[in-house]
Amino acid sequence: MNKDFDQWNEVKKKTHTLEPNRLVFYEREVWWMSAGINIGVEIDGKHEFFLRPVIVVRKFNKDMALVVPTTAQDKKGNKYYLVVVGDDNKQYTVCLSQLRAISSKRLFRKVGTIDKISYGVLLERLSDMIRGTLLKDNDPALRRDLGGRSP
Repeated sequence: MNKDFDQWNEVKKKTHTLEPNRLVFYEREVWWMSAGINIGVEIDGKHEFFLRPVIVVRKFNKDMALVVPTTAQDKKGNKYYLVVVGDDNKQYTVCLSQLRAISSKRLFRKVGTIDKISYGVLLERLSDMIRGTLLKDNDPALRRDLGGRSP
């Protein structure tokens, strides 16, 4: 697949020169992020601004956050993917293995917020992934954590 790194580089230069971000963002929120064109299997952004929806996992300060991207692909049964639910009942499939720290200058527009139960499960799954003790989506312990709902 051909990737237009030159076009992304122009968008990246403009994003870098933006004034310090005046957007207010919080943990649990879903945002469109200017993800860019990335190397290999790293998740790319789409369209003119190379955007990708992400969930803010941890806000370090007004300028930096830890985010996890979402995907529209159905990845049930893959331990590195998790379905979370928004406050509006919209479902997001999160790609745990693509966790990354970003500048808040990359944040484009808020989409929504995931519910507190999903956020707690997301944090546990990320922690398990980092420790190397990640469960499969069909594990009964995960369904229990989601209040009986199936991921």
